[in-house]
Amino acid sequence: MANKKIPARVCVGCKEMKPKRELVRIVKTNEDEIKLDLTGRMNGRGAYICNHPDCLAKAIKTKGLERSLKVSIPPEVIEELTKEMNANAK
Repeated sequence: MANKKIPARVCVGCKEMKPKRELVRIVKTNEDEIKLDLTGRMNGRGAYICNHPDCLAKAIKTKGLERSLKVSIPPEVIEELTKEMNANAK
């Protein structure tokens, strides 16, 4: 029996390749809103990040999140993402 392929993505914070189910998706919607996508099914451009506030902080500091989403992120949106990430962290 053949092994089923597990989809993998790279975290924009720590740059580690991990299974897609272990990562959280951050989406820039068609209305240019930036949201945390816990389902992984929202429409828009996405970037994957580990479910740790440290990885989010690193992605913001290195501007990896801005590069992946191809948009500059205002400070109030960064605060909102940080709060949501802290609430949903493992």
